[in-house]
Parts: sequence; C-alpha cells; structure tokens
Amino acid sequence: MSGANVDAYIVPHADEHQGEYVAAYAARLEWLTGFSGSAGLAIVTKDAATVFIDGRYTLQVRDQVDGRLYEYRHLIDEPPQMWLASQLKAGMRLGFDPRLHTPSGLTKIEDAARKAGAEPVPVSQNLIDTIWESQPSRPHGPVEIYPDKFAGRTAAQKQKLVVDWLKAERLDAFIFSALDSIAWLFNIRSDDVEFTPLALGYALLTDQGKGTLFVEAEKITPSLQQHLGADILLAPYDSVNAALLGRDGELKTIGVDRDTGSRWLVDCIKNVGFEAKISADPVTAIKARKTSEELDGVRAAHLRDGAALTKFLAWLSRDAPKGHLTEIEVADKLASFRAEANLYRGPSFATIAGAGGNGAIVHYRASPDSNATIKPDMLLLVDSGGQYLDGTTDVTRTVVIGTPTSEQKKRFTLVLKGHIALGSARFVKGTTGSQLDALARHALWQEGLDYDHGTGHGVGTFLGVHEGPQRISKVGNTVALEPGMVISNEPGYYKTGEYGIRIENLVAVRAAQGPASAEKIIYEFETLTMAPIDVSLVDTSILTPSETMWLNAYHARVREVLAPLLDAETQDWLKNATPTL
Repeated sequence: MSGANVDAYIVPHADEHQGEYVAAYAARLEWLTGFSGSAGLAIVTKDAATVFIDGRYTLQVRDQVDGRLYEYRHLIDEPPQMWLASQLKAGMRLGFDPRLHTPSGLTKIEDAARKAGAEPVPVSQNLIDTIWESQPSRPHGPVEIYPDKFAGRTAAQKQKLVVDWLKAERLDAFIFSALDSIAWLFNIRSDDVEFTPLALGYALLTDQGKGTLFVEAEKITPSLQQHLGADILLAPYDSVNAALLGRDGELKTIGVDRDTGSRWLVDCIKNVGFEAKISADPVTAIKARKTSEELDGVRAAHLRDGAALTKFLAWLSRDAPKGHLTEIEVADKLASFRAEANLYRGPSFATIAGAGGNGAIVHYRASPDSNATIKPDMLLLVDSGGQYLDGTTDVTRTVVIGTPTSEQKKRFTLVLKGHIALGSARFVKGTTGSQLDALARHALWQEGLDYDHGTGHGVGTFLGVHEGPQRISKVGNTVALEPGMVISNEPGYYKTGEYGIRIENLVAVRAAQGPASAEKIIYEFETLTMAPIDVSLVDTSILTPSETMWLNAYHARVREVLAPLLDAETQDWLKNATPTL
C-alpha cells in the first residue's frame, strides 16, 4: 500500500469476470483472510481491517477468519461505505483494482470516499499479486467444442440472435465479460473455473456478425479455430484494448454488461475514443429460456442424477446408523455414485454434507477440522449437484439418522409445505420470482420462523449452477418467469448449533392449461429433480389433503422413472422409502 501510495485497499471475492467461482489464481480474498465463501469483501487500512459477508456466511466467517485481525460486518446491514465513512479522512487515498469491480459496484464506495474527503484511486497492479509468492498462474487447459446436440442451437444461430439484438439496440458491438455468456455464445467449454466448465476470456461481437474471442494462446487448438469460422478471430486474453485501436470507422458505441463488465473494460473503450454503453448482457436472458432440445437433455441428466442420489440414500440408510460415517466420507460416497453415471463431468459445486449443527450453516463445507461424525438421532443435510454434458443438477435432501424430535418433524413439514406450495403454483404471464417467494415462506411465517437466503436461483445447461436473470427471493427481482427457465425451489429452516433443514428440487417453467374463461396466459412448474423425500420427517397431521396428494404423486413418479435405472436392492429400498401416506 505504501508503494502504491494508497491508505486503504479493497480486496473483493472476484475475478475479472465477476463469476461466483473463481480460478485459484484469483482467490485473493481467501489467501488474505482465510474466508472461502462465494461472496465477500475485505478492506484494509494501515490501522484496521474488516471482512464483509452476507447472511449465508455469518457463522462460516468466524470459523475461518481471525477475529483478532479483522472485524466481521454484514455486507447488507453494515455495508462497506458505512465503514469507510468512519475510517477515511480528508486527503487519504482508497485503492482498488479496476479489473475486479464493475462501475456500478464502485459507485457507493467512491461516493463514500469522496464524502470523507478521500480520493478513490484505480491501481493497475493488484497489490495481492505483488506479495502472493506462490500464486497459481491462469489456467491453460484447451478450449473444447460443445456439441450442438446438447447446446440446443448452433453457435451461428446464437450469434444471429445477438446480432439482431445489437441492431435493435443501435449498438455497434458488445464486449462480453461473463464467462458463461461466452461459453454459450460460441458453444465452447473448458475447465478453468472450479465446478463450472468455463474458459477465461473476453469476446467482442459486432452488429455485422464479426467477432473476436480473447483467450490465452495455450488454450487455442486447430479444432477451435475451425469451429469458430472465418468471422470470429482469436486474440490474446489481455489484448482487448489493442484490438479496439484503429477501428474508428467501424465502431462507435460498444455495449458492456452492467453485472460483469469491469471498470477496466469500460476504461479500455473510453480510452480509444468510443462510447461505452452499460446495459444488460443479451445472452443472459436468451440462454435462460432453454430450448426443447436442452430441456430434453436436462430431464435426462436429472434421471441419472436422481438414480445416483437414490443409491446414495439407500447406502446411507444402511451405514449411517452404525455411527462411524463422517461428513467427508458421505460427500465422497455420493460423488462416487455420480461418477458412475453416463455423461458425468464432475460436481456442480462443493457438496454440503452438514450433520447436526453444521447443517445450520447454509453454505457449509466440511474440512478436516470441522468434519463431524454422523450419529444416531441426528439430522443430516446434503446439498449437492452434478455437471453432465446434457444438464446441470442441484438437489438438497435432509434425512434423519434414527428418530427425529417432534420439533424437527414439525419444522421439516413446514418447510415441505412451502416447497409444495411453490412447486404446485400456477401464475399468470409476467409474474416474477419475488412475487412467488412468499408461497414458500408462508407456513414458516405462521410459526414465527424464516430463512435468510433466497428461495430459488436459475440453473444453466452444463454451465453455472447459479444463473440469472431469474430468481425467487423476497425482494429485488423484476424478471418475469418464462417458459424454458430452470430454477430451484429450496425453502429451508436453520436452528443455529443444532440442525438445518432444506428441501430442494429444480423446476422448469412451462405453459399450463387454463380454464376457458382465462384472460391471461397461465404458467406452472415442471419438477425436474427425481429423488425421494424423507417421509419419516413428515408430520402428516399438519399436511392438507392436497399437500399429501402432491407428495404421494411425486413419490409415485420418482419410483416410476428411477426404477429402470436401479438395481433390485435399491428398487426395494426406494419402494419402502416412498410409501403412500
């Protein structure tokens, strides 16, 4: 900081593309603080340091970050700008890496600094990189071609959709910084980012259908060049600024994604004399609406995934009561069942296997230090998913090892009631996820209970397990749910130090048959996830007849579609685990 002439420095959990998961070289926040969550921020001054996290990580941060060195602050309730207002003085300089922040993400922080009389300063060389002696390099794995039969459309068809959008928006070009958008647009995949098959890069596409893909030279293969065709050039990862030079007659206004386009990217455009227009990435909305071919693949992937999860649950029911299994052993065993499935490429995120009190940590990940033994009369929450060539899965099941308490049964059933209410909802065209969120919370609210996370997130197709723009949350989402969108349904309840409960299925929005008198188009959800729900945790006395009917019908469907994929022993277990209530 002294060498860069700054008095404070911001270290976000972010790479140059604002992805949820970052490659090892970009795990700067974890290297500095020890915090490994997927959202966070640290600010360091010469006299103090603070780490900011959201409600998912209030327990995890205390386990991973030394409280003698850092204050803990809630990212929403006590935002960074409030802390900066109390720490910065007139004449001080607040440093940041412009590659790791979007312009909108910096606005409140820059305003807070200026209000205190301090100056926000972009620092070209990341300060963590200058002191991280064993920092990994950027990944150099090859870019792979994603087959059209899984992609739903050819790359040329996808690019035509974007070109049409550019013309309608009167943009000369768009620079793509979101890695999943680039993967979707060109039908390519790689392994640069943990859990998500993405290649690090940028992409430029003009309204004439010409483009440039910016990736490391080591990642380029002859097959990639042939796949891209003559209209798409290849250029080095760091050459965006150079590629814009000398194109005055061709380009004038260039779009940049408001959510992933960095301050550095905007500066590159402005520095060569072009106008940068901050807007929504057009790919985000297009790829959220899966084609019928993609949905066929997603359904097939969920069947194989459901079979693997059912084999795991059958194994767990036999071995867990012995009292010797640990959380890590459970996660590894589930991974081994998934690995047997066709088209499987790896997990879609780190498996959450939380026993007892660890299950109350929403984004818990077992480590050698926290690895709990699963004991009788204990709840176990397992949240996991897989990446398959034809789909991405995400499923949570909570099971009891032994006998549950009456409180655990009641609260599990309240969560189940919310899950059923959302999963069976019918809603008119134009409805957003935020308008539906209360359905999942209603039963809990009646008992004065709630959960501190969203109810649903979009999911990609052999892409990110968390995908926008659709989501289901209390507030903040104005995107209407549309046919083809895949989204999670995952209400929960968490009792700190004792247990956690979450029931998660993925669902797809589809058109519903309405009455003849309907004046609006009606949509509903198709449940994609096929895996049993632990009926020993269900208090049937508080289920309505329609809720009981939903659960029985769901389990009948699970038995029907999974039986052909299971061995005889597991078929018998599944039949016993899904009785008609």
